[in-house]
Amino acid sequence: MRYRCLVFDHDDTVVNSTATIHHPCFQAYLALRRPGMVCTLEDYFIKNFDPGFLAMCREDYGLSDEELLEETRFWQDYVCSHIPEVYPGIREIMQRQKAAGGLVCVVSHSFDYNIRRDYEQNALPEPDAVFGWELPPEQRKPMAYPLEEIMRRFSLRPEELLMIDDLKPGYDMARACGVDFAAVGWANDIAPIERFMRDNCRYYFKTVQELTAFLEG
Repeated sequence: MRYRCLVFDHDDTVVNSTATIHHPCFQAYLALRRPGMVCTLEDYFIKNFDPGFLAMCREDYGLSDEELLEETRFWQDYVCSHIPEVYPGIREIMQRQKAAGGLVCVVSHSFDYNIRRDYEQNALPEPDAVFGWELPPEQRKPMAYPLEEIMRRFSLRPEELLMIDDLKPGYDMARACGVDFAAVGWANDIAPIERFMRDNCRYYFKTVQELTAFLEG
């Protein structure tokens, strides 16, 4: 094992979900509450990258706190009937990590129960810990709590973890904890996101195969 614990983001890192589920869901919600307003897939990726989904909803679409709660319920209902597919090669990375006695954890902005369902439906190993959207805001990434709690729970040092994520909140969390960060870019080809990740992250992998080679090397 190169790292005792691999910490995976979920959406667009493990499963192909933004293009197939989350963006269409948000467009459907806008059609109900903001008729005529459009969020392109590229804008959705960019704004989720920075400043984040909640800031995008408030600043770009004027959603109130009440509407944000409604949008969350709308999203939950939509996600319950749509299961994303795992990216080829991810299952094998996780299986090798677990077979070697290592840990696989998840830190995501999806809910715990949706993450576990996706793992089960895609025949992925059961994660050792999941930190999702159900946590209070001060315990969600980019806050340091998820990684700090993983290290506390499993008696790990920062250098024994690798955070694998496609967006800036994961990078910010890993940097705050002194944890190695692997930026991944197989979900999209958006130049400003890739440029930031390449310029600021120690590792950047455009394909799952590149990540596999790094972990095996």
